[in-house]
Amino acid sequence: MPIHARILIVARDDERAGPLAEGLDRLGWRTVTARGPFAAIAALGDLQIEAAIVDLIGVGHEALTFARRLKAACAPRRLPVIAIADPDPQIASAGFDLTLAPPLHPAQAIMRLESLVRMAVAEEEFELRLETFAERGRRLELPETEGGALRVLCIGEPAPQFLALSNALARYEAQVVGAFTSYTAFDYLHERTFDAVVIWAGDNPHEALSIIAGMRRNTRLYHIPALLYQRAVPDIAAADAFDKGVTDVASPEVSENDTAKRVLELARAFRRQSAIRRALEKAKSSGLMDAATGLFTRDLFAAHLMRLATAARARNRPLAVCVLKVADRAEVTVARAGGWLDRAIPQIGAMIGRLVRAEDTAARLGPEVFALALPATSLPAARLTAERIAAVIACTAFEAGPGRQPFVAEFDIGVSEVLPGESAAKALENAAAQASERQAS
Repeated sequence: MPIHARILIVARDDERAGPLAEGLDRLGWRTVTARGPFAAIAALGDLQIEAAIVDLIGVGHEALTFARRLKAACAPRRLPVIAIADPDPQIASAGFDLTLAPPLHPAQAIMRLESLVRMAVAEEEFELRLETFAERGRRLELPETEGGALRVLCIGEPAPQFLALSNALARYEAQVVGAFTSYTAFDYLHERTFDAVVIWAGDNPHEALSIIAGMRRNTRLYHIPALLYQRAVPDIAAADAFDKGVTDVASPEVSENDTAKRVLELARAFRRQSAIRRALEKAKSSGLMDAATGLFTRDLFAAHLMRLATAARARNRPLAVCVLKVADRAEVTVARAGGWLDRAIPQIGAMIGRLVRAEDTAARLGPEVFALALPATSLPAARLTAERIAAVIACTAFEAGPGRQPFVAEFDIGVSEVLPGESAAKALENAAAQASERQAS
């Protein structure tokens, strides 16, 4: 029976790795555990591992070489590597992408894994876009991480414990802004840019969770890491906190200096992720995109899709493609005849571009036909993506002319995965055929 593990855990014993692996498996992130570097490297060669977690507690300094050895064994696939350890600058300099202090809750690990894996895929995608655009005489700007002091918003009443953490952040030269109420906090969040948020649970932990939930409902604030600082553990159960979108949980039982280091590490990771997203978004201003929708043109998409397929095979990652055709419904036929569908297409295309991840490639293949190339995405996940986009657009009403009811655009969808030994063009043909069959039926 084949193993379909996503996460590699490297640990000498099961004291921390056992509960973590069990929790990740239960939440859908299948794991495989290796007891040392040789077993770990063997697993990387055989499996589509997306990230690794290395338990450094009680291990000698030789373990600091693990991260670079694991990354080299995975190349050209980028492998995020997380360390389970107390905060230590030496760990970051050894190639680990993130350090998480024990105990590590599975839900907390998943939030960080999702973020790091997405960043790895986005960095791979940017490298490919550099090549595709260079072939057409366009040079994309390289990702540039913002410099200067890290900006941290501290939300909550000025309790002594919370003030101690704020002061510790300031000692590490972070730019700290305080907000005593949720109203003030959201004013700051909408007016300024922050790299991390710390929320004091205090006497009203549920209000703190509601602030985080509000951030996660806002697309602009969604990715900002948020640490919940509790008076004592467990004022709020870790599982409940992470379900609400908390990135990390801490309390004064841990020294404010160590907690400050954790906050700043999250903030630095967020800046790196923001830089790669901005670089990918700038492709839209290259002059090569479809003028009406801002998406890849048919020819540009075809060239990039071939490069994506070659890279997916080399990196042992899945690659899925989707085709979305405007469905031939009666109201759409009327809107098409009156020219109103043509007027709606730019808005529809722009919506598709906003509804995909920065690392995904969205294209306009024809007047009413769109396509997606989704790197590191399985067939079921790609279908969910296409259906989600179609559902959002189906909730939008488009003008149909004076005196007429607005019309709704629905899609016929086709989804295919690039299989071993199959060309990307064949997968795209299969997806297009599925969409056409749905339209015919």
